[in-house]
Amino acid sequence: MRYPMDVFTGSVQQYDGSRPSAIAKRQVDGELELTDRGLVGDEQAEKKIHGGPDRALCHYPREHYAEWAREFPEQADLFCAPAFGENLSTIGMTEKTVFIGDIYRWGEALIQVTQPRSPCFKLNYHFGISDLSSLMQSSGKMGWLYRVIVAGKVSTEQPLEQVSRLSDVSVYDAAAIAWYTPYDDEQYRRLLSAAGLSVSWTRTMQKRRLNGQIEDNSRRLWGK
Repeated sequence: MRYPMDVFTGSVQQYDGSRPSAIAKRQVDGELELTDRGLVGDEQAEKKIHGGPDRALCHYPREHYAEWAREFPEQADLFCAPAFGENLSTIGMTEKTVFIGDIYRWGEALIQVTQPRSPCFKLNYHFGISDLSSLMQSSGKMGWLYRVIVAGKVSTEQPLEQVSRLSDVSVYDAAAIAWYTPYDDEQYRRLLSAAGLSVSWTRTMQKRRLNGQIEDNSRRLWGK
């Protein structure tokens, strides 16, 4: 399958009442350079939790925006790509059809799905919806992240083309194991066995197995 897409990059900006963020991205056209850290010209504000080799690109399904607009009609005008700060926007790829470890060709580059996006509290400020990050996580409409396994020249005119599927764990399954269901060691084993899973998710899931409990995510979701 080939998936045409829109591509976006952004720079870090200051926001009243919140921390600096590069969520406000703009559409770009033509040829671009993709490195192991992402698209040249794209920035991240807090590199400990955004960006890096396992989070070089963020992808969000464009069809989710209509669902968000129906849920929040007063903010409907805000719900269009790239409002969630994504780099890649497509129709036809969702968390239930994309799998951890999937490899896609994009121009000269190869990119691999590493984890679901972990929504953070900055989204609450960006949209003026106090619990949007929590709703995004609980709904399964969170998008996903990629690592770059072969860097190179890419173009907004070139589609994504899937070339390998390496696991049976969809992005939605990974989110369900991590966030929606009680601790289940067998499911954690399944997630940890998914080829391509990011280092940070591998570390978190292994810690949960060792401790037998799920860490507190309130700071990420609410900024507290």
